Amino acid sequence: MERNNKTRTKWLHLRLTTQEYNILQQRFNKSICRKLSEFARKNLLQKPIISKYRNQSLDDLMEETIVLTSELKTIGNNVNQIAKKVNCIQEIPEFKKQLFLFEIERKRLFSKMEEINNHTHKMAEHWLLL
Repeated sequence: MERNNKTRTKWLHLRLTTQEYNILQQRFNKSICRKLSEFARKNLLQKPIISKYRNQSLDDLMEETIVLTSELKTIGNNVNQIAKKVNCIQEIPEFKKQLFLFEIERKRLFSKMEEINNHTHKMAEHWLLL
């Protein structure tokens, strides 16, 4: 595809009120245009403008998933540390302590897994109703 490299030599001076400029700036910010002049040119010449689209429910899902993933990584690290200590234990009291800690982390892990399952189920219901 050949690139259109026409030199623009003509100027168009335009005065806007503050409110008009703010509206133009807001619409520009929602577009994928890199420069305000590109956005204005496309508007004036009635060319198609591609706008950014944000899906709030998808954003919420991603935010929740990031938090849960971070928590699961932390729990996984704790479980790995406990497993390493259990493999090195020579004494029974220390073994019982590590086993107790392992059980706590296991419960946290399954709780977070249940949260993920519930959240996923809620999002699936939301999307299926749309």
